[in-house]
Amino acid sequence: MKILALESSAAACSAALCEDETLIAQFFQNSGLTHSVTLLPMADDLLRRCGVGLEQVDLIAAAAGPGSFTGLRIGVSAAKGLAWPGNKPCAACSTLESMAWGLAHTGMEICPVMDARRKQVYNARFLGTGEGLERLAPDRAIALEELAAELKKSGKPQILVGDGAVLCYTALRDLGLDVRLAPPHLRQQSAWGVARCALELARRGELTDAAGLTPSYHRLSQAERERLEKEQKNKGE
Repeated sequence: MKILALESSAAACSAALCEDETLIAQFFQNSGLTHSVTLLPMADDLLRRCGVGLEQVDLIAAAAGPGSFTGLRIGVSAAKGLAWPGNKPCAACSTLESMAWGLAHTGMEICPVMDARRKQVYNARFLGTGEGLERLAPDRAIALEELAAELKKSGKPQILVGDGAVLCYTALRDLGLDVRLAPPHLRQQSAWGVARCALELARRGELTDAAGLTPSYHRLSQAERERLEKEQKNKGE
């Protein structure tokens, strides 16, 4: 199964072409340019350089969340646009699970973290079994203090991965927890991880189509929060 995967949930963006578990090619960019400018040309160039037409791709995958609201919308919209003409199946991949796939070989507990602001992180927890991942906690937005308490109960070393890893490493180490940073080349989100997550979704029969591919934010946007706060304030007056 040929999988074209897109990752635009944070500052960097990437596109990858895989054949089942095998990475054929991956383009990665962390230049500060907006994903709306870079992502689709990156995917197009990737396919062209691999000599693969879009019609030869079996599955379109996107990091669907959590992450940057704008970045997720760009990635999901790009995936929908690529899938719609050929009515190709799509995979809405957890950003956090996709990050964990790069460390599935370790046999350790993996703790993906992304800065969610408002004193929270986007987080899930996994066990790398050597052959795959075992999920230990759902995708969620969680206060760092709550996460620290959960990790303390686990009592096992944790590998931190994601764009919030360095920030969390300092805070969690100060609390006496045994946390370790993933190597720099495995720490950031990558489209290969999205493709690997998509393959698992395909094997479980959990794919969707272009119409059904939507972002999963795991939290209200700032505009929505401000609107609700305003409505509640008006009701109280």
